[in-house]
Amino acid sequence: MSDRSASRSEARRHFWPTLTLFFLAPTIGELLSGSAPPAEFFHPLMLLLLAALYGSGAILVRELRVRWRKGWPTVLVLGAAYGIVEEGLMVKSFFDPNWVDLGLLGTYGRWAGVNWVWSLQLTIYHAVFSIGIPILLVELLFPTHRDERWLGRRGMVGFALLLASDVAFGALFLTPYRPPVVPYLLTLAIAAGLFFLARRLPGPRPATEPHLPAVPVARLALLGFGATLAFFLIHWVLPALKVPVLLTVVAAVGLVVGVARTVGRWARRGLTDLQRLALAGGALTFFVLLAPLQELDEARPDNTAGMALVGLGALVFLLWLWRRVRAVIERQTSNAT
Repeated sequence: MSDRSASRSEARRHFWPTLTLFFLAPTIGELLSGSAPPAEFFHPLMLLLLAALYGSGAILVRELRVRWRKGWPTVLVLGAAYGIVEEGLMVKSFFDPNWVDLGLLGTYGRWAGVNWVWSLQLTIYHAVFSIGIPILLVELLFPTHRDERWLGRRGMVGFALLLASDVAFGALFLTPYRPPVVPYLLTLAIAAGLFFLARRLPGPRPATEPHLPAVPVARLALLGFGATLAFFLIHWVLPALKVPVLLTVVAAVGLVVGVARTVGRWARRGLTDLQRLALAGGALTFFVLLAPLQELDEARPDNTAGMALVGLGALVFLLWLWRRVRAVIERQTSNAT
């Protein structure tokens, strides 16, 4: 078989995983979260723009992780860089005091022309929910392709250009707001710094404490749900209570560090695919429960019709994936014996 034929065969094999991630990333990041309800999300132009943004970002992060032979810390650091590119460089919500979604965070935590609390919240959110969880779910859907490259050089260049074009289009035409030059350039430098940091992080390490009892999946699910609930309470409730900004920032950072340390400690025992799904599914359950409440929220200016169905669809998908992953594990166990 020629090199060209082999390349085409590889592209066909990885078409469905790539396509799934291309659309799942915006589905979680925008649709399930309620940022873009169905009437907005499924508009053809909006769907194309969101998929080009979120989907390209998630695909590129996953490919870099595989090519660099890195682990989940690299995925999350690159996800943070993606969040900074989207929110800081493209939509400029890090700086715009009148950005539509800011609410109290347009004044709370704003200093020197930057919405600091909002910036921290959205960077963490995109790293976990727009990039990390979609990659995890798609790799659970296609476990045999988990450690394979899905793109060749042309594919990498193509998705990079698609992402860059989308970001440039949004930066120029999404809103008339123009941020101060110095903070904007510093934001670009921070995103680049995170990229190089992700490249230098150590690769995945084997489990060092497999002799310890496995962590129950229920505990992982509760951690995912509880951490997500706490994350949004910190950024929604504390500003409303006018808690000092520094305390809100410390609480958010402390939550991230605490969850990362806990998951890292449990990972030393070894985490199965079912345990990973429990952690991600617990986090997404927060949005599943929030979805019908968003549809009933008459204070929202946008059309939230259909959000209850979105939440129900997400729940059905997670339950189906749970059964699928469990069946794969049982089959592998049976074959091993």
